Amino acid sequence: MDILLVLLGLVCMVLGLIGSFLPVLPGPPVSWLGLLLLYFTEAVPMNYWILGISLVVTILITVLDYVIPAQGTKKFGGSKYGIWGTYIGLIAGIFVPVPFGAVIGPFLGAFIGELIYDSKDHKRALKAATGSFVGFLASSFLQFVVCATFFGLFLYTLFANFGAFF
Repeated sequence: MDILLVLLGLVCMVLGLIGSFLPVLPGPPVSWLGLLLLYFTEAVPMNYWILGISLVVTILITVLDYVIPAQGTKKFGGSKYGIWGTYIGLIAGIFVPVPFGAVIGPFLGAFIGELIYDSKDHKRALKAATGSFVGFLASSFLQFVVCATFFGLFLYTLFANFGAFF
């Protein structure tokens, strides 16, 4: 049973790394699940501190994933219309069956929101939409760093307790 839990944990870790770039898959929560599966094995002693701290980091990163693109819009001169457009585009992009919808959605949402605010200033709308895209890239990078750290922790814990598996 331990080997099955380790293999499922490893699959979750790889999916978490992939999910840090694909908005459809929540990268850090899937990676955290992989870490949790490792600690469910009998060979690895339960460490509530590691699981608790990594859970808090996972929740924080998941919340920031929705905040950072809107803050990118704001930093690039977007108005409240652009910020709301980013949020609406992010939600719509997740559910619309379009490839890269979660990337295109916030960009288009910020762009359309800024055009609603001022329909004559296309340059400002494009700048705010670019801020949304930069925010998405920053958020993805942050998720990747967290998922890679969880993966490293997974491998370290696995190899530190390797003798207990066999």
